[in-house]
Amino acid sequence: MKTLKILLIEDDMIEIMKFTRVISSLSLPHKIIEASNGEDALGLLEDKDNLPDIILLDLNMPKINGIEFLTILKNDKDLKYIPTIILTTSSNPRDLLACYEIGIAGYILKPLKYEEYASKIEKLLSYWSVNKFKDN
Repeated sequence: MKTLKILLIEDDMIEIMKFTRVISSLSLPHKIIEASNGEDALGLLEDKDNLPDIILLDLNMPKINGIEFLTILKNDKDLKYIPTIILTTSSNPRDLLACYEIGIAGYILKPLKYEEYASKIEKLLSYWSVNKFKDN
């Protein structure tokens, strides 16, 4: 299993703590880079020599929302290939469709129960750690 460099773009501290807790409780070796909004994330992504393996993106954020961030990301020749998975509470079919039209690798609804959330994150990360198309 490959160690992933994960960019987590999330403005809710509780969600960040929950995600970090899942990674630590599963003893996964992945490296998490946090950005609290799309603007900060774009700043981190300017370092082309240190790009993440995957991006986990919340849709409802201040400054640049998830769909705006995705649009910028997918229009950048260096960044458009980074698999981006939406991790959101939005079950709005329009959001889902818009994200897939822009080009995402997955759309996960945040379940309310911690156990369900942990299970979804574990499956997601195990998939991407064995199905990565490039070595770092």
